Amino acid sequence: MPLADELLPAETADALATRLVGPARPATALRACADALAGRAYGERVELLRDAVLADLPRDFPAFAAVVRAALGDPEFTGWMTMPVCQAVAVRGRESDDAFEPALALLAELTPRLTAEFAVRPFLLADQPRALAVIRRWVDHPDPHVRRLASEGTRPRLPWAVRLPALAADPTPVLPLLDALYRDDSEYVRRSVANHLNDVSGEHPALAVETAGRWLAAPAATTERVVRHGLRTLIKAGDTAALAALGHDPDVPLVVDGPRLAADTVTLGGHLEFECAVTNKHDRAATVVVDYVVHHLKANGTRNPKVFKLATRTLEPGETWRTTRRHSIRPLTTRRYHPGEHAVQLQTNGRRHPEVAFTLLPAGGPPPARD
Repeated sequence: MPLADELLPAETADALATRLVGPARPATALRACADALAGRAYGERVELLRDAVLADLPRDFPAFAAVVRAALGDPEFTGWMTMPVCQAVAVRGRESDDAFEPALALLAELTPRLTAEFAVRPFLLADQPRALAVIRRWVDHPDPHVRRLASEGTRPRLPWAVRLPALAADPTPVLPLLDALYRDDSEYVRRSVANHLNDVSGEHPALAVETAGRWLAAPAATTERVVRHGLRTLIKAGDTAALAALGHDPDVPLVVDGPRLAADTVTLGGHLEFECAVTNKHDRAATVVVDYVVHHLKANGTRNPKVFKLATRTLEPGETWRTTRRHSIRPLTTRRYHPGEHAVQLQTNGRRHPEVAFTLLPAGGPPPARD
């Protein structure tokens, strides 16, 4: 897959000009912007193409929508080229009061070609009750892409999208959408519902747990997986209510051995290797969520903990579960590593166990010591 900044190349402008404008109407703006796309970031390319679409297509919304719908008859009108078109619909649909609902309907038709999740949000910002009145009808749509749009487009923390402050402050208006979709037949839809619930948990943990509890009280075979993914951030944070909702008791008696490091030094670009064991000392079976926490050294000398998933296991009385893990220590665009003393520790059902220190060496440093 190309990098984000490689999407929407110059050829996209020509493809849109052919499919949206055609020989009967000159595609002046689209043809002209083709050369301007080179060297631009993805977001800038979307904006340039959006503005060109708006310039070349009719200003009257019914005529504008008719051109877009005609393009939908071409199966080649699909993928990333539809992104700027969705954004153009969002602009044109808010230019007149009569276009608001028809524009949302057009986005529902476009979303199966890639996604219209970003283009829905300006309507929610402009008039949330009016937009939700349309979006609520999508939960019964026969196309899973449209049902997913109801959940994904209303996520308060949708990545790379404009925030929805009103729904971040009060997500209750969209909970009926999630209630209608958490048992959806499509994993694609259910995954969006889980991610939406995780967004809610960031600012409203009690509401997220309450919602999850309601779903678990009327479950499908897939519901526990949806809830587990939707409460994942709270589980990693050791939230007792979230753990209890999924049947994990932080006070269950466990014997935790580890992490036992393969080496107490790690070279940047290598792996932190460790093994561990967890034994259930209860007189009945226990479901245990096992995570591990890496405490990354920061430039100012403090450490920043990051929780990583290890496993979820049901252990019979006296049963021991053992595993090994190789954790990559590679530079990432989202994380910068600093040489020095870091630490790792296990976490079971939200309860953290003693830290074990290791030293991170810069790339090209001495090899890790071995036992």
